[in-house]
Amino acid sequence: MDLRAELLKSIWYAFTALDVEKSGKVSKSQLKVLSHNLYTVLCIPHDPVALEEHFRDDDDGPVSSQGYMPYLNKYILDKVEEGAFVKANFDELCWTLTAKKNYKPDRNGNSIVSHQDAFKLWCLFNFLSEDKYPLVMVPDEVEYLLKKICTAMNVELNSCELEEYLAQELQGQGGLTVWQFLDMVNSGRLLRGVEQEAVSMAVEEVYQEIIEDVLKQGYLWKKGHLRRNWSERWFMLKPRVLSYYMSEERKEQKGSIVLDKHCCVEVLPDRDGKRCMFCVKTSSRTYEMSASDTRQRQEWTLAIQTAIRLQAEGKNSLHKDLKQKRREQREQREQRKAAKEEETQRLKQLQEEKERKLQELELLKEAQRQAEMLLQEEEQRRRQQHEEMQRTLEIQLQEAEQARASMQAEMVLKEAEAERQRKRILELEAMQERLQEALQQEVKARQDEESVRYAQARLLAEEEEKLKQLMKLKEEQEEYIIKTQREKQVLKQEMENKSKCLEEAQKQLEEVRVNRQRVDQDVMAAQRKLRQASTNVKHWNVQMNRLMHPIGPGEKRPNVSGGFPGYQPLLSQRESSLKLKQKVEDKGSDPPRDNSKGKVSNGRSCRELLPAETDTAGTEPSN
Repeated sequence: MDLRAELLKSIWYAFTALDVEKSGKVSKSQLKVLSHNLYTVLCIPHDPVALEEHFRDDDDGPVSSQGYMPYLNKYILDKVEEGAFVKANFDELCWTLTAKKNYKPDRNGNSIVSHQDAFKLWCLFNFLSEDKYPLVMVPDEVEYLLKKICTAMNVELNSCELEEYLAQELQGQGGLTVWQFLDMVNSGRLLRGVEQEAVSMAVEEVYQEIIEDVLKQGYLWKKGHLRRNWSERWFMLKPRVLSYYMSEERKEQKGSIVLDKHCCVEVLPDRDGKRCMFCVKTSSRTYEMSASDTRQRQEWTLAIQTAIRLQAEGKNSLHKDLKQKRREQREQREQRKAAKEEETQRLKQLQEEKERKLQELELLKEAQRQAEMLLQEEEQRRRQQHEEMQRTLEIQLQEAEQARASMQAEMVLKEAEAERQRKRILELEAMQERLQEALQQEVKARQDEESVRYAQARLLAEEEEKLKQLMKLKEEQEEYIIKTQREKQVLKQEMENKSKCLEEAQKQLEEVRVNRQRVDQDVMAAQRKLRQASTNVKHWNVQMNRLMHPIGPGEKRPNVSGGFPGYQPLLSQRESSLKLKQKVEDKGSDPPRDNSKGKVSNGRSCRELLPAETDTAGTEPSN
């Protein structure tokens, strides 16, 4: 249990004491006073500004414990430092506030516990109570605390009366409240015949052991460090330190031994007139001590070893550790109890299930007996039915024999019919094959027809497109025909005019033809003379070449068509004949307007004459 949880338990009592109306809320003025006192006893610097701002007077009314917790955590508990304040003063403040309202001792003075002892029991109750609000102490912890007190007084606790009292007081509650616990102790039912002083001493001893973490205290002889003399001191052992004082009042502390995990305790042999000796070794020094007897030495060595073990385990309180272990044991015991109850419940359910199964088994046996009776009746009934059925079957068998004979006759007929049917089936199968082939051909023809139709449709579309183009061309042609007719009329008029000119030209052409025939006759005569002269010239040229160039052995004959000086006069004579012909034609063309036409016809006649001359010139040398 950490410091915050311990402080919250005491503050919870103080808060509930200020709740006079038991409404779960406290006025802001009272909380302001409580917070101020907590600042003081916990040695926290006062923060008056935050206190005034948080608890200023407004219309919100009193504050609940949940509303007070944020301020308490932020401004008080978060600033608390362990060891910076006296825990007893803090507990006494909270006890003073809650005792005025809740603690009611016997007014006649017959209370076994004094007011100061009640405060210590209240602190012990807070330490051992559960960490749940409202705070209660479970019966196991009540018994543990009372046993510790009775052990300190060397008195045996009456466990039977304690169980009876707890059974009466609890009545379904989780445990005793602190006021019920104090009333139980003050009633004297469990501590009969014990004086108040003995109870006070026992409470003080248990308080020191549990609250102040005093593992052991008592007188021991200690050997000095410098003077080496033996002195009797009052020793008090806590988990962290072993302190020693002049007397048991603990007013003057003479020194302390800080314990850690490196310390150890050893038993020493008797010497120097001292017996039951032991020593505590630290990292810096060894302390020698002597107990009154062997039992005390053993108790002290065990206690010191326990303190060293706690330091090694990192624990600060033995009883906090013991309390946690007891809580874990209670939880395990409750778990075992719950498991046992669950097991008992399960066994009970199994027993009930077993009884139910037995009842069902009895019912099944009874049902089986009834079923056997019904089965026997059913068997007898079935036997009768079987006999009747057997007789019926014999009759039916006779009828079947008769029917069998008739069926055999029918079977012969049926077999003949079946043979005919088989032949018919074969014919039908052949026909079916032919039909399938025809069907396949028809399908193929249809596919071809579809393709032809598709092509025909495409051609029709193209033909329609071309028809549209043809109609367009026809319209253009009609327009062109109309235009052509108009042009034709114009040309017809022009042709009439030209035909007149043509008639006149034909007349002139007839005259030109007559003149041409006459000229052609003259030209032919001149050509004959020219060919004869050309033949003679070539002949003499050949002869001259032979004479001028005698042929030697192995030489080729020279080209007969080579150049000869006598050939040039022949060409000049031909040109003169052509000029003469041209003059004759010019004289024959009398009309001056048809001069161009005459030139055309003369040119054509000249072209006709020139090839003839050329042919003649090329063929004559071969003659």
